[in-house]
Amino acid sequence: MLDFFTIFSKGGLVLWCFQGVSDSCTGPVNALIRSVLLQERGGNNSFTHEALTLKYKLDNQFELVFVVGFQKILTLTYVDKLIDDVHRLFRDKYRTEIQQQSALSLLNGTFDFQNDFLRLLREAEESSKIRAPTTMKKFEDSEKAKKPVRSMIETRGEKPKEKAKNSKKKGAKKEGSDGPLATSKPVPAEKSGLPVGPENGVELSKEELIRRKREEFIQKHGRGMEKSNKSTKSDAPKEKGKKAPRVWELGGCANKEVLDYSTPTTNGTPEAALSEDINLIRGTGPGGQLQDLDCSSSDDEGAAQNSTKPSATKGTLGGMFGMLKGLVGSKSLSREDMESVLDKMRDHLIAKNVAADIAVQLCESVANKLEGKVMGTFSTVTSTVKQALQESLVQILQPQRRVDMLRDIMDAQRRQRPYVVTFCGVNGVGKSTNLAKISFWLLENGFSVLIAACDTFRAGAVEQLRTHTRRLSALHPPEKHGGRTMVQLFEKGYGKDAAGIAMEAIAFARNQGFDVVLVDTAGRMQDNAPLMTALAKLITVNTPDLVLFVGEALVGNEAVDQLVKFNRALADHSMAQTPRLIDGIVLTKFDTIDDKVGAAISMTYITSKPIVFVGTGQTYCDLRSLNAKAVVAALMKA
Repeated sequence: MLDFFTIFSKGGLVLWCFQGVSDSCTGPVNALIRSVLLQERGGNNSFTHEALTLKYKLDNQFELVFVVGFQKILTLTYVDKLIDDVHRLFRDKYRTEIQQQSALSLLNGTFDFQNDFLRLLREAEESSKIRAPTTMKKFEDSEKAKKPVRSMIETRGEKPKEKAKNSKKKGAKKEGSDGPLATSKPVPAEKSGLPVGPENGVELSKEELIRRKREEFIQKHGRGMEKSNKSTKSDAPKEKGKKAPRVWELGGCANKEVLDYSTPTTNGTPEAALSEDINLIRGTGPGGQLQDLDCSSSDDEGAAQNSTKPSATKGTLGGMFGMLKGLVGSKSLSREDMESVLDKMRDHLIAKNVAADIAVQLCESVANKLEGKVMGTFSTVTSTVKQALQESLVQILQPQRRVDMLRDIMDAQRRQRPYVVTFCGVNGVGKSTNLAKISFWLLENGFSVLIAACDTFRAGAVEQLRTHTRRLSALHPPEKHGGRTMVQLFEKGYGKDAAGIAMEAIAFARNQGFDVVLVDTAGRMQDNAPLMTALAKLITVNTPDLVLFVGEALVGNEAVDQLVKFNRALADHSMAQTPRLIDGIVLTKFDTIDDKVGAAISMTYITSKPIVFVGTGQTYCDLRSLNAKAVVAALMKA
């Protein structure tokens, strides 16, 4: 049973809506728009919101969205067929009203689609009814039962009829062989001169036939060319000693034969060109090498192949018409048109350190966004797909929630309480170092900082924070701030409860008037259940204002696994009804990856959380904010 089915434009105008069990579809549809459509996450056509599952389909030609909602505990197999049928019928029935492309015409239009929808729903439900199980096939109905028993009996020393016939044919065709030899030992079909096929009793697959034809072509042309080249080279007499020097004269050349350095030809074709063609056939020359990112459309490739023909006129015309055919927008995009370009884009994203699953979902989202869309004039398939992918990546790096720490800290000051930030992550990603960088940034903005040493497990963790505190105090001494201590370390040693230390540090900061409390935690792997339980306890008990996950930019697929499992552990081990999850990301070691910036895409895509800070070095000043357009430009660079 469906909860609702709605059709609306991408501009936000609801054209038609069917209310089933649910009273209102506004909340789930708005959640779908915010979390999927606006965030360019359309790789999967399914979305879960609370107890509902929403499936949607985009019509890029008419800028429409079709959404159906039902309870996620139900398994409705007819939903995909229903949404396709409704999309097809609604588009064909109201094509004229939709093509006017004006909000006023859509508002004034009457879309009486209730009866048609109920008919399609009834047909879809009837087609999905459970069919009766098919009866098992009996032996009498099989092909083996139709054969006589005599044909299945094989006598020792007697060959089957088909093999005997084939051996006779091959023996008759074979030249220079005696009769007894030809019949006693059958020649394989591959070594005989006969074409291999079903007529000779040998059935080959399509791939085997193609491979065999390629081998015959290479044997026929390639080896013949090599032999001819070798023979011509061997026949030429070898010159001994030093060659005669070139003779240049001011008034011209006395002997023109001396200056003839043209390449020798074989049957009118240069030998170098012949050897290059052989290399291209075997895949060892320049044509067999795969480039990093060659997003050329099929039309451009066809024009390039036509331009290599010997006729200069045909090559010029073919290239011109191929260019015009690829540029002028004359049809709507289909999956087949974008398939080759998207495959190269996916491989390029994976090479740039984007997680493989994320790269596939990004390309699928772009395909759903562009399918059915009419190309603009003077635009190719490659440029259209690349531009859509760049827009999606920029939108992903700019999530719906933006973290502004300075504004939130000033808001906490008005409430006379400290602003608490908790850092978490795996081992060795740079939590303590980047905590010190953020402390220096806050000190530069005039806020006092209390550092809570809650890493009571790693040896030297407290001493590391103590060194950072001493250096930061030297940079911002109390004398410069009217005798006020700007940075201080709160520590209780090793082996203590981290959640208790954080609670005491927050209370101390409230009493002493500190503006910000930065809580350092021990590094832990995402699969370590006891340590993840302790982290969930620390966050649940102290309720920090901001939970930052510290991850390094060097990881690829591991970034997705870390963030997913950290969020899952915080949700599973939390004692609150609404568990506190990760709010933002600190991306470290960004100066070590050159242009392989895919980890930023993977982390923001999987969590929908922003990258608040980017670490770019070892000094306190090496802290940056993320520039989405610069990251996407580096990601798309070949």
